[in-house]
Formats: sequence, C-alpha cells, structure tokens
Amino acid sequence: MGHILDRCDVIDLLEESARLRRVLNVELKGGRHFVDEAADVVTEDHEDWAVFRAHERVRVADISFCGPVDTPDPSYRGKTRGA
Repeated sequence: MGHILDRCDVIDLLEESARLRRVLNVELKGGRHFVDEAADVVTEDHEDWAVFRAHERVRVADISFCGPVDTPDPSYRGKTRGA
C-alpha cells in the first residue's frame, strides 16, 4: 500500500522528474497507480496539477505517493575526472 506524502514533497518530486526526466511511480488516493515522467507542475484556479508525458494531468492533492522508479546511483561510475 502507498504512503501519504506531504504536498510540498510531492511537488518537489514532480518538479525533479520534469527537470531530470526521471520516471516516477505514482499512486493516487483512490488506489490507481501508474509509471510516467512528469512534464510540468502548473497552478490553475488555485489548484496544483501534475502534467505527465503519457497520462492525463492529475491534481497534486489526489497523489498519495510518488517516487523515482530507479534510485539514483550513488557511485561515480560514468563521471569523468577533472584535469
């Protein structure tokens, strides 16, 4: 089952997904879930909305949990050495 996240945490994760093109697991309060990248977070009529690349936009208030599909690699693999 999902974990309820604070609205600000959800917005931070969505904005990071949009900026870094990171895929998220998204769970809605009704139990529906999907995997997608956020494209943007917008405010309309005093409501925050998550705009996804392959799914309908969703009210941020309806998201109970979201998190990255792949956890970031903490290693230095792929990084180049400075001169």
